[in-house]
Amino acid sequence: MSPNLDEESLPALFTRQAAATPGRVAVRCRGEELSYAELDERSARLAALLRELGVTAEEPVGVLMDRSMPLVVSLLAVLRAGGCYLALDPDWPPARSSRLLTDAGAKVVLTQRPLADRLATGHTTLALDDPALTLPPPGPDAPLGPDALAYIAYTSGSTGTPKGVCVPHRAVVRLVRDADFLRLSADDVFLQYAPVAFDASTLELWAPLLNGAQLCVPPPGALTPAELAEVVRAEAVSVLWLTAGLFHQVVDAALDALTGLRYLIAGGDVLSPSHVGRAVTGLPGTTVINGYGPTENTTFTCCHPMTSVPATPTVPIGRPIRGTEVRLLDAEMVPVPEGETGELYASGLGLARGYLGRPVATADAFLPDPFGPPGSRMYRTGDLARRLPGGDLVFVGRADRQVKVRGFRVEPAEVEAAVLRRPGVAEAAVVAQPDTRGGQRLVAFYTSDFAVSAAALRRGLAGELPGHLVPSLFTRLEAMPLTGSGKVDRAALAARPVRRRPELDTEFRRPAGLVETWLARMWGDVLEIDPVGVDDDFFELGGHSLLASQITTEIGTELGIPLRARTFYENPTIAELALHLDEIRKGGAR
Repeated sequence: MSPNLDEESLPALFTRQAAATPGRVAVRCRGEELSYAELDERSARLAALLRELGVTAEEPVGVLMDRSMPLVVSLLAVLRAGGCYLALDPDWPPARSSRLLTDAGAKVVLTQRPLADRLATGHTTLALDDPALTLPPPGPDAPLGPDALAYIAYTSGSTGTPKGVCVPHRAVVRLVRDADFLRLSADDVFLQYAPVAFDASTLELWAPLLNGAQLCVPPPGALTPAELAEVVRAEAVSVLWLTAGLFHQVVDAALDALTGLRYLIAGGDVLSPSHVGRAVTGLPGTTVINGYGPTENTTFTCCHPMTSVPATPTVPIGRPIRGTEVRLLDAEMVPVPEGETGELYASGLGLARGYLGRPVATADAFLPDPFGPPGSRMYRTGDLARRLPGGDLVFVGRADRQVKVRGFRVEPAEVEAAVLRRPGVAEAAVVAQPDTRGGQRLVAFYTSDFAVSAAALRRGLAGELPGHLVPSLFTRLEAMPLTGSGKVDRAALAARPVRRRPELDTEFRRPAGLVETWLARMWGDVLEIDPVGVDDDFFELGGHSLLASQITTEIGTELGIPLRARTFYENPTIAELALHLDEIRKGGAR
């Protein structure tokens, strides 16, 4: 990239591209197409209207729209008017959208008539599908420098008050122009599927439009993995960005439909090595990219392109992309040696300015860079990573996800990685839930291509992890719950109720000894009940013959003691079964 390209704004680069390729298709959506010249003119006219309404330099403009052609026009128009866009998700509760508009100080909102009634009063609302709306002739774009604000993206509010991340033009240009992880051509077709309120859309939108490629916008609303894959096939999409959870689902449901891709990018969460392996094997002409990065460093910080099955137990996040530097530091801000875990700090052209109106939070996260030139900054990601021989980075977990279990500090991501390494496991999420003693316990949720027993997982992890890192309960799911941005919804898993022990005639009695404790854990995994008492009848707890077969099979595998089904039926409590197993070991009947 020429040195001065990083010094230009998004509208300047777009208008240059439009002048160079005016007749080329820029955007298509449900049979409608806009050339670069048409997109240039429509966005310029809407920008002129925004200026008439008083939009000035860096003023936030709300955009509440379904995926559509007008959405693309609106985002570009806001920037050409000199403002910055605040994208709102139509699936959000109206109260959240109103809260963010108020926090950002947005006076103007661009929307569509079916969505306009979700907005509170106090804003100038423009429904772009209103037939009475007229646009003035285009005028000159507002003068913009590379440090001008391009958009505000609010972080999740699951852990507190949402914070508006302020992203400048320079940070987006560094992501999408002359990208070293993604070699684009004018023939590429990008799919714009991510919610625009989520920063994955930054790559989807601006990479094609600033490089002369084509943006394909699917119909609004959620698509099933199979439907999404069919859109990719039918529209000849060549570059697809999926969050990790959606990537796993699409690979499971419709991998064959993705054979036309040049690049399949996944990120936002930990990738399943088995799914990556299936993707690179089943898509020999496709480069699969693991993309890592927080919103505060503009979509991607590191990327790891792959055309072969990863040789490591976990999928690396790779190396920093163009315009970015990363450092792994210990608690004393000293670089850690190769192979050691440190907290990841990012610096360079991708950094956001900080959090809108929150100087304390900004100062806590965006620190002076002691390794860079005077005045430079770095962002503390809160992520833990380590460097492999050769330079690639591996994500280890979140520093702030640490929990205390039985007095031990536990990083759930470490346990997740271990679960993912077990044969047959496709996805895994480990969360902390309250236990019956007032403390916390680890609970593992997983999906698998075929039935993987919880007992087998527990046995495998026990040979790899210390006891306090082995989850107390394992639950197999058909699919992981996802947030609106496509990430695994760990908050929902943490709040997921576990079946409690039903009311029985017998009093609850805790297990004693190794065999009773082991049987109680196994019954809890199989029945998904916690706690299980040693005098509880298996069938009164909801057990049946198929589940009983799982238990007898596991006893045979673990203890080398084959049990007849009849024997289990005759000894349906843990106390009775443990006593029977003890008799067998002493030479009794089976």
